[in-house]
Amino acid sequence: MTRRRVVVHGNVQGVFFRDSVRERAESRGLSGWVRNRDDGAVEAVFEGTEDDVDSLVRFCHEGPRRAEVDRVEVVDEDPLGGDGFEVR
Repeated sequence: MTRRRVVVHGNVQGVFFRDSVRERAESRGLSGWVRNRDDGAVEAVFEGTEDDVDSLVRFCHEGPRRAEVDRVEVVDEDPLGGDGFEVR
């Protein structure tokens, strides 16, 4: 199992970024969460197989169609064994 925290900067709020991430995470069986931050970024944590987590991290570099991603910070974390994925 792999766990990564991502912070996505750019025009990423109000463009269905969180819901797009949730749909993809649920379809891959990942656990974790995604939320809007006060600074305009979107933060998410993905936990699951390395391939599935990598897929979501790659998606965060592009985002949904209306998003404009400037940069993505990615940090590895110790897996916690979470269950389910939520929008916070």
